[in-house]
Amino acid sequence: MTEYDYEELGLVAGLEIHQQLDTATKLFCDCPTELRDPEESVRRFTRYLHPTKSELGEIDDAALEESQVEREFEYLGYDTTCLVEEDDEPPRRLDDEALEVALEIAQLLDMTPVDQAHVMRKIVVDGSNTTGFQRTTKMADDGEISTDEGPVGIEDLMLEEESAQRVAATEEGVRFSLDRLGIPLVEIGTKPDISSPEQARDAAERIGMLLRSTGAVKRGLGTIRQDVNISIADGARVELKGVQSLDDIDEFVRNEVRRQARLLEIRDELRERDAAVGDVQDVSDVFADTDSGVIRGALDEGGAVTAVPLYGFDGLVGREIQPDRRLGTELSDHAKRHGAGGIFHTDELPAYGVTEEEVAALRDAVGAGEEDAVAIVAAAADVADGAIEAAAERAETAMEGVPEETRGANQDTTSKYLRPLPGAARMYPETDVPPVEPDLSAVEEPELLTEKVERYQSEFGLGEGLAEQVAYGRRMPLFEHAVENGTDPTLVAGTLESTVTELRRDDVPVEALEDEQFLAVFELVDDGDLAKEGVPKLLTALAENPDSDAAELAEQKGLGSAAEDDVREAVVEVVERNEEQVAEEGMGAFSGLMGECMGALRGKADGDLVSELLREEIQKRA
Repeated sequence: MTEYDYEELGLVAGLEIHQQLDTATKLFCDCPTELRDPEESVRRFTRYLHPTKSELGEIDDAALEESQVEREFEYLGYDTTCLVEEDDEPPRRLDDEALEVALEIAQLLDMTPVDQAHVMRKIVVDGSNTTGFQRTTKMADDGEISTDEGPVGIEDLMLEEESAQRVAATEEGVRFSLDRLGIPLVEIGTKPDISSPEQARDAAERIGMLLRSTGAVKRGLGTIRQDVNISIADGARVELKGVQSLDDIDEFVRNEVRRQARLLEIRDELRERDAAVGDVQDVSDVFADTDSGVIRGALDEGGAVTAVPLYGFDGLVGREIQPDRRLGTELSDHAKRHGAGGIFHTDELPAYGVTEEEVAALRDAVGAGEEDAVAIVAAAADVADGAIEAAAERAETAMEGVPEETRGANQDTTSKYLRPLPGAARMYPETDVPPVEPDLSAVEEPELLTEKVERYQSEFGLGEGLAEQVAYGRRMPLFEHAVENGTDPTLVAGTLESTVTELRRDDVPVEALEDEQFLAVFELVDDGDLAKEGVPKLLTALAENPDSDAAELAEQKGLGSAAEDDVREAVVEVVERNEEQVAEEGMGAFSGLMGECMGALRGKADGDLVSELLREEIQKRA
């Protein structure tokens, strides 16, 4: 892939980091922030959403385009969701815990909190909110973080409600789950200070570290999302939404720069060719006897084939602008937004059952020559008309350069068209929730993860690698809780990082283990009722029987800690059984006999005690 001179291209980028908070309840109600399985839903209902006008009487372009796709939205409710999520009850006051965490984050980002936080409504009609809008609150502004390539300003910190989770497509539209709707979410927007892909990743990693330092953010897939705003000097601002992994941000930036640079090259060629977009036409007759499965299927269902001639576009519609994505893919994205399955174009035909003769007839029908291209859509008649018009509009834009738009992140670090960029018309005040006055003086600044790593080494004697694993791991708050309870830090760290990893590799369902179960296991060790060596077996048993009591399960599995006299008896028996080896090797026999002793005790004795007693018995006989 071509590596560009980003300074020469004038790359400008900014980030929007969306992070779910790990609070006890949701932002505007007392429901738990707990995700559920769709099969656990206890009720469902449907809605149709339409955009509303702002205070200035305007309708946001992005919301308007979204509403043109007629869909029914179905919602799944649970015994852990309420009428607030269903928009059948007014929202409550902003959650105090979420406010406190947001202010902690503001401190870490060196931001100034607003004097008074007002809740706003942001119009969203894609079904992800039952209300047709998302509630959002500006909490702070004017911050800064450091990166290797210089400082990056933080524009604002928003506290908002998470959207509903899309779980399935239906024949009528989309199905959403209400379990996620309303979980507190912070949105951190940087200033456009980022000038390279590497700096974008560096800034995202820095912000991610600061967020995790609070110990109050959710972890796992989907709990943090990054949007990246990207432009180059002769291009346009593009909002790239839904980057799931911090590790991919730099590659997304590279691919978007490549897309814009290639689109500018295509623009210049189109201008040199004096290109133009012709009129949309119905060309169903050309394909009356076609063997193409897609086209035949549309016509047999009473549909139509519509086409648009693209004068001067030959060879450019099929030109690659991102890996495995072409200008034709961009046209297809727009057609799909209007209900079509996509487009065919002459840069890729004959193919898909379309013959050379049909391509020639198509060109004749729309008056296209050898230097021209033709795009077609085969779909239901009303869909085909709207879809080919959308593709034609995108082709017109190709002659202008790079369109401003919102794009969705694909898993392969490319992107696809979603909708126009949103504007100011999508925001208006929320009158059901009173404003709050943030008080930063009452909030303690959290310890950074980098500082935790150093403290874990100096205070607890952990190695650098293990200290970093624990500090950056999802169970860091559990580690600190267990250590505060008096459990040996090395045992806790080793269990949470090494033991759990080993059990997962052995297909033990460790995801079923809750913090309370780990704490119960550590308490048994602290009370002398469970040997350290018995921890993996008890965790395995708890993972496979998550509703069981740790102490009762330990007793059932025979994992109770053996008394010192019983341990000594077992050690003496092993030594006497290997008396000849002990006489010959002395302490050289220790390693082999240690393993035999631990096996005989079956995890019921602490290794340090067994080691001490075994040394004593060997020394007596050596």
